[in-house]
Amino acid sequence: MACPCICVLNFICLNRFPPFLLGAFGVDFSVPSDHDTYEKDLLKVNRGLLKYGTTSYCPTIVSSSAAVYHQVLSHLKPRAGSAKTGASTLGAHVEGPFINEARIGAHELKVLQASAKNGYKDFQAVYGFEGETPEEQNKLTREKLSSVKIITCAPELEGIMDSIPDLVKAGITVSVGHSMANISQAEEAVEKGATFITHLFNAMPQFHHRDPGVIGLLGSRFDLPRPYYGLICDGIHVHPNSVKIAYDSHPEGVILVTDAMSAMGLSPGNYQLGNMNVTKEEDRVYIEGTDTLAGSVITLDACIRNFLRFTSCTLIEALEAVTLHPAVLLGIQETKGVIKPGADADLVFLSDDLFVRRVFVAGEEVDLDAIDVHVTEKF
Repeated sequence: MACPCICVLNFICLNRFPPFLLGAFGVDFSVPSDHDTYEKDLLKVNRGLLKYGTTSYCPTIVSSSAAVYHQVLSHLKPRAGSAKTGASTLGAHVEGPFINEARIGAHELKVLQASAKNGYKDFQAVYGFEGETPEEQNKLTREKLSSVKIITCAPELEGIMDSIPDLVKAGITVSVGHSMANISQAEEAVEKGATFITHLFNAMPQFHHRDPGVIGLLGSRFDLPRPYYGLICDGIHVHPNSVKIAYDSHPEGVILVTDAMSAMGLSPGNYQLGNMNVTKEEDRVYIEGTDTLAGSVITLDACIRNFLRFTSCTLIEALEAVTLHPAVLLGIQETKGVIKPGADADLVFLSDDLFVRRVFVAGEEVDLDAIDVHVTEKF
């Protein structure tokens, strides 16, 4: 069980990771570059995340063209972390482009895919799956040779609903997000294999008592497995009261996510999210010239502190939302998010007030003071 242990006024938690991270420290995973530059930038993020107690994560790619996916996803296959190379990557989260333009959020309209009429083949063409069939892709996924670990899509779009079983068969976690799905469509998606809701309350219709839409999955009937759901606990994307409502409704399903982008860890200014210019203003980021939020700049340790304050949950419950729950969602609970023989020895020591004090990756302590994520230029 992923319980924290108390050790000399410090808490220890295991394998902390947010499933989604768009970028950080001036690096945007959705922006292609030459091979060496991309690898250098990935190393910067992987190392920098350790300062905030993140030991594993899924790099997120926003809606992009097929050419961009084919270029960047090759860098994002699962790779082990270390005290030298930083957090481990678990495979990519591709957020789009099979999403509803009515809930586009901070995505680029021209790259969206309005349907998947050809099912798995359309996903293969866009993302560049090497497996010609879901079964072949599953073998690559199990051998950690596949880049895509989780897909966010809108099940109400043509062909998406019927594609979900094949995506699951390919070893991919399917998440409902950036969607206009009504409750019937959302529950059908879960019945077909979707197991997650991407950043609950954001990029979906507001709750309505006659048709609660995607949010209504938290209150689904007892014979339907309720999905895990991501919460951006920055106090901006989701009001603290809404966080508590979600948690009280389905405490076993909460996963804290940062949805952080390239400006995380940097000063206010102009940055980039995919092909879009964004502006960081203190604790929030907007698409330039608009009031549309464009990811967040919160760190995982801050999410935990906020979540405890918003919900008054126990410390164990808060830590499980960044350890055990995401591990089970991704099917990696044998090695991540648990204390057991054979699990990865990734440990984070927290102070009583839940700030990171020490980090171990694969059993080796990280020199946190030696990690430099300073950025001298902005986009």
